[in-house]
Amino acid sequence: MPATTVHVSYALPRKGLPAAASVRRWVEAALAGQRRAIELAVRYVDSDEGRALNRDYRGKDYATNVLSFPVELPPGVRSPLLGDLVICAPVVALEALGQDKPLAHHHAHLVVHGVLHLLGMDHEHSEADAEAMEARERTILGRLGIPDPYAER
Repeated sequence: MPATTVHVSYALPRKGLPAAASVRRWVEAALAGQRRAIELAVRYVDSDEGRALNRDYRGKDYATNVLSFPVELPPGVRSPLLGDLVICAPVVALEALGQDKPLAHHHAHLVVHGVLHLLGMDHEHSEADAEAMEARERTILGRLGIPDPYAER
């Protein structure tokens, strides 16, 4: 398998957040089958930064769980860069609590979800796209021993 480089950073205290090794394992699981070297960054942020990024880049004035920023290269330029993921830790924690899911499982799901967005998958334009993306997430998370995140609890 070609090399995968994952840069993990924390813009808030790490207590309760997944270790960089776990994040890398989740990213690699989502990238399984890729035939090229890939580099991406995952940044954990607080609600203020998450809200500012969501407002500035998506026009939505609230913090959301994960934002995906695919790299935009000029035509003809090749690079292993895939893009960046920003995960808003407080939102993820509240969602996990509200959905009665283990926090680590929810972090893993959102990392996988974000990587699939970076790979070009989408769930907002059609029901078929959403179903395909959710099926892929279930498969990847199942390989990690994580239950179906969309199952009714």
